[in-house]
Amino acid sequence: MSTVTTASATREHRVTVRSLASRKRKAEPFTMLTAYDFTFARIFDEAGVDVLLVGDSLGNVVQGCDTTLPVTLDEVTYHTRMVCRGVRRAMVVADMPFGSYQVSSEDAVRSAIQLVKDGGAHAVKLEGGVDVADSIRRIVAAQIPVMGHVGLTPQSVNQMGGYRIQGRGDEARHQVIADARAVEAAGAFSVVLEGIPEELGREITELLSIPTVGIGAGVHCDAQVLVMHDALGLNDWTPSFVKQYANLGQQASKAARNYIDEVINRKFPDEEHSYS
Repeated sequence: MSTVTTASATREHRVTVRSLASRKRKAEPFTMLTAYDFTFARIFDEAGVDVLLVGDSLGNVVQGCDTTLPVTLDEVTYHTRMVCRGVRRAMVVADMPFGSYQVSSEDAVRSAIQLVKDGGAHAVKLEGGVDVADSIRRIVAAQIPVMGHVGLTPQSVNQMGGYRIQGRGDEARHQVIADARAVEAAGAFSVVLEGIPEELGREITELLSIPTVGIGAGVHCDAQVLVMHDALGLNDWTPSFVKQYANLGQQASKAARNYIDEVINRKFPDEEHSYS
C-alpha cells in the first residue's frame, strides 16, 4: 500500500468553512490571495494558498480603473468561472461588486446565487457591517457562505473621501467593532479587516469566534490577504502595508525586451525552435 506525504495530503484536502473555523480554534493562520484567471489560480492552488478571492479589485489591476466601482456582477462571475477551473483545493470566494447588493436583500441573494450557480464560487464577500447584516442573513439562509468586510471598504471611497485608515478614535473604533460583531451575528463565516490600527485588529480578532482576515490590519488577525499584483510586483505602486514577494513586472519587461532584440536581430526563431 502506497503512502501519501503530509504535504500531498494537505494539498488534496478541500478547504471549507469548517476547516477554516478549525484553524481559528487551533490558532493556525491561513492565507488568502486574489486571483482573476485560470493560470494564477492553478499556481496559487498548487502552492498551497488556502483561499482565493476573485476580488472586485479586478477593476483596478485588470481593467485599469481608478476605483472598484465600475466592476459588474457579470464580470466577477466571468472571472470566478476561470479561477474555479484552476482550483482543486483552495476555497474560492467571489466579491459582490458595487450595485449588486445595496438596493435590497432580495437583490443581494440573487447576486450571490449567480456567483455560486454561474461562477462556481464556494462563498461570496460583501462590504459593510450593521447596514448589510440583513443581506448577509438572507444570503446565509440561501445556504451560501458569506465573508464580511469591515473597516476600510473600497466601495465606499467617495463617502470616505479616499482610502483612509479607519477605526482611529473612540467613536470610529466602536463603529468598526459594531460592524464586525453585526457581520458575525448575521451568520458570516469570516470577516476581512482592512485598513485599521493593529491593536484594533487584535481586539476584534479576540472578540469574534469567526476568523478575521487582515489587510493592513496587523499581524494578529487569523489570516492575511493580499492583492496578487501587489505581492508579485506587477503594479507600479503598492500600499505601505504590502510586502512585495517578487518583482514579476521587471522580469516580464526584461523578457519582452529580450524577445524584441532577438526578433529584430533574427536570432529567434532558431533551429531549436522551429518545425524544420
